[in-house]
Amino acid sequence: MDLEPVTALSDDDSMKLLSGVHLGRLVTVMDGRPEIFPVNFVVQRNTVLFRTAEGTKLFGAVTNDQVLFEADDHNVVEGWSVIVRGSAKVLFAAAEIHDAEQAGLYPWTATQKLRFIRVTPDQVTGRKFVFGPEPDGDVVPG
Repeated sequence: MDLEPVTALSDDDSMKLLSGVHLGRLVTVMDGRPEIFPVNFVVQRNTVLFRTAEGTKLFGAVTNDQVLFEADDHNVVEGWSVIVRGSAKVLFAAAEIHDAEQAGLYPWTATQKLRFIRVTPDQVTGRKFVFGPEPDGDVVPG
C-alpha cells in the first residue's frame, strides 16, 4: 500500500480507474455559470461516453469548447479522483453511433436517452488519497 497521503496518477492509471466506475459528473458553463450533471458513463478507447436526452445537459455539452468530467471512488482506507478536461461531441454518423452502441452503455433511469456524447480528453488529472489522521505539527495561524 502506498504511504503517501496524496499521489498523482498517470493518464493510463487514471483511465483504468475511470473504467471501474460508472457514475460521474459533467461540468459545463451555461449563461456564464457553471453547471454540473450526474451521468452514468463508460470509458471506450480512452474517451468518456455517456447518453443523454434533449435538454440542458446536451446543450451545455455541445455549446462549450471545453468541458470537465469528474469521477471518484473510495473505501475505508483510500480514495481517488480523476478529472478529464476535453471537448464533448454529439455522435451523429451511423458508424460512430454503432461503435458507441457496442460499449454497453444503457440509461439507468426509465427515460429515453437517444444522444451519445463522447468526451475526448485534452488533459487527464488523477490523484489517489490514503486516508489517515492529520499529522502532528505546529499550527500556523491563517
